[in-house]
Amino acid sequence: MRNILITIMLITIMVLNFFDVLFDISMGAPSWHIISESLIVIVSGIGAILLIKDINEKISNISALKKALMISDDKLKNISDEMKNARYEYGVVIHNQFNEWSLTPSEKEVGMLLLKGLSFKEISAVRNTKEKTVRQQASILYSKANVEGRHEFSAWFLEDFI
Repeated sequence: MRNILITIMLITIMVLNFFDVLFDISMGAPSWHIISESLIVIVSGIGAILLIKDINEKISNISALKKALMISDDKLKNISDEMKNARYEYGVVIHNQFNEWSLTPSEKEVGMLLLKGLSFKEISAVRNTKEKTVRQQASILYSKANVEGRHEFSAWFLEDFI
């Protein structure tokens, strides 16, 4: 906006000085005065042209950036859709494994919360149970999964991705 205002001011200066030069010529003003005002017209015109080119270049760059942003947004949306699908499919795999280990619904819930990284205290708060109950369920879960603890339990599901 500032560049547009400056351009308008330069064009105004150029036009007013141009008419002043024409008036001075008709009035017989000294040539040094006509030359100095003609230089003002030329410099103002060059400045206006340079600013107009700069404004057009910025508009072009902004358009290109908007187009690139839209393309990136589309790619991100597609990636997000792919991630949603992958997350769903991975959840199915986890639940199938839980079924294979014959986990109870409570053990499955504890297992999912463990995989999400919650502590026993956080899991007990989410499930409205005692922390001791969560620890017992986790212990049974580890036994059924034939793992030593929460780290090995998480690693069981992640090791093939790393």
